[in-house]
Amino acid sequence: MNCFDVIVVGGGHAGIEASSAAAKMGCSVGLVTLDKSAIGRMSCNPAIGGSAKGHLVHEIDALGGVMGLIADRTGIQFRILNKSKGPAVWAGRCQSDRRLYLDEAERVISSIGNIKVVEDSVNEAVAENNKIVGIVTGSGKQIMCKALIVCAGTFLNGLMHTGLSSVEGGRFEEKPSIGLTDSLIKLGFVSGRFKTGTPPRLAKSSIDFSLLEEQPGDEFPEPFSLRTDKSQFPFLQQVSCHLTHTNSTAHKILETGFSRSPLFTGLINGVGPRYCPSIEDKIVRFTDKISHQLFLEPEGLDDDLIYLNGFSTSLPADIQLEAIHKIKGLENSEMIRPGYAVEYDYFPPYQVDLTLETKLVEGLYFSGQVNGTSGYEEAAGQGILAGINAALKIQKRKEFTLKRSEAYIGVLIDDLVGKSTNEPYRMFTSRAEHRLILRQDNADRRLLKYGYEFGLINKSQFEELREREILINLSKELLTETRVRPDAINNYLESIGTSVIDNSETLEKITRRPEINLGKLLNEVDLKGNGTIQKLKQNNKALEQVEIEFKYEGYIQRQYDMIEKVEKLEKMNIPLNFNFLNLKQISAEGREKLAKIKPRSIGQASRISGVSPSDISILLVYLKN
Repeated sequence: MNCFDVIVVGGGHAGIEASSAAAKMGCSVGLVTLDKSAIGRMSCNPAIGGSAKGHLVHEIDALGGVMGLIADRTGIQFRILNKSKGPAVWAGRCQSDRRLYLDEAERVISSIGNIKVVEDSVNEAVAENNKIVGIVTGSGKQIMCKALIVCAGTFLNGLMHTGLSSVEGGRFEEKPSIGLTDSLIKLGFVSGRFKTGTPPRLAKSSIDFSLLEEQPGDEFPEPFSLRTDKSQFPFLQQVSCHLTHTNSTAHKILETGFSRSPLFTGLINGVGPRYCPSIEDKIVRFTDKISHQLFLEPEGLDDDLIYLNGFSTSLPADIQLEAIHKIKGLENSEMIRPGYAVEYDYFPPYQVDLTLETKLVEGLYFSGQVNGTSGYEEAAGQGILAGINAALKIQKRKEFTLKRSEAYIGVLIDDLVGKSTNEPYRMFTSRAEHRLILRQDNADRRLLKYGYEFGLINKSQFEELREREILINLSKELLTETRVRPDAINNYLESIGTSVIDNSETLEKITRRPEINLGKLLNEVDLKGNGTIQKLKQNNKALEQVEIEFKYEGYIQRQYDMIEKVEKLEKMNIPLNFNFLNLKQISAEGREKLAKIKPRSIGQASRISGVSPSDISILLVYLKN
């Protein structure tokens, strides 16, 4: 086929979500990848989720994406992180079997009828009159399209470093993508250079696990996806990870390799991730720390490789191994593959809009690490949004954006577009000012309606959510009205170490106590004749929502009040063709930033670094006139 509705460049996590979303929405999709057997290959850690990243996976799933489904099918350890804290920061994480994840991703893509995988590179993006019309591949083929989504990951002019030796490539033993960056620069885009890294892989059979601290998964694991059959979950045998630590002896050995470090000798020019630094970075930046945590994570059930999480490095291989042998439990370990750093091209994300369509070329979308992000989940969140918008554009339907108050994906994209980034961007719960209402447990309540609207979520799943919403609302109303006498509840309250009541109180008020579990409370109270309560006790998701909303009602309401105030600014739209350079009363920096980013609303403009409140006031006057 020489023509597709949508061409997706890259078969990583962004490319998988972009191509599957566009295809399920009815578009013909060409997924161009250097190696079709590498679709979904996990470049770094074989894990999905984690702090804030777990939220993204749940949101992707609620929109109809596939990352959560693939993770559930291939996970060998599931944990909810931060469970001792409030629900805003609860986050699912799963250790995956790397090979099985790859197989399942390929199966998912091949099961979608209108995706054709094209094994080739993309050398040129072809545009006419600032509108994308096709690509030219490395083999010289010209393929036409109506939309192009670039999800090239770390492959654009990828260069891998170990010590003073460098090899072209975007991933171990995989070739880089050459030519596409130059083509996009010719179209007027600005590019930059970032770097990321990966740690050594060790032979599991050579490690003394008896000396290490075991890190088991949850006793009752929870899946990511709403569509996962919980009666069969987990699908695979569950295993433990293990914990050890570096020490001052290992640090001193690592320091002897600094003179041959590409990071410190200037061979690497790209900026690395601040929040996931290499071990040599940690030693230099945190001189007061005599040790750092290292997590030993299995790459698969039938795989002898162990991923040494926390030891990302580009130091010479001999230095890596010598230092590893000074670490508890690793004294006799065999290093199967040394760690390395990858430098790659990216495009500062002020060049894309909130839809991830580029501002320079119509029909061209950037998604994933080419926008300066770091992480599978950040890439996948961008991928599904780009795929949806490419399909909507082709079908001449209204574009789709997510607000900061709706989703972590909305926070991610708003940050990228409005603030851009001068280092690889990673999502944290602290980036979301409305995180108490952007919990992973309510992702479906926030976003399933969109997935259903786009045809990515089926009707039965949407109807189940609507019925659950009715149950939640009825239950909250009933529990707010139902009072319980002291003689009916005090024995139970005393048994769990919370204060007894002197007068009858509503079940809603009792539920607010931190010691109270609503499910157990309802088992203690005789409400057997009430059908709503019986349904609630049988519906764990509804039960969890009612309890969270009761316990945190005041905080949640304050966030909704804040959103309502901000929403007024978000609704003040700025014309797409507005010339900010004509605003002479605005500061020079404000004019420059506004003209570069081209915000869509006053709300977005107010979040741009360098745009002052007085600049916003002047802009408001101009818009009113």
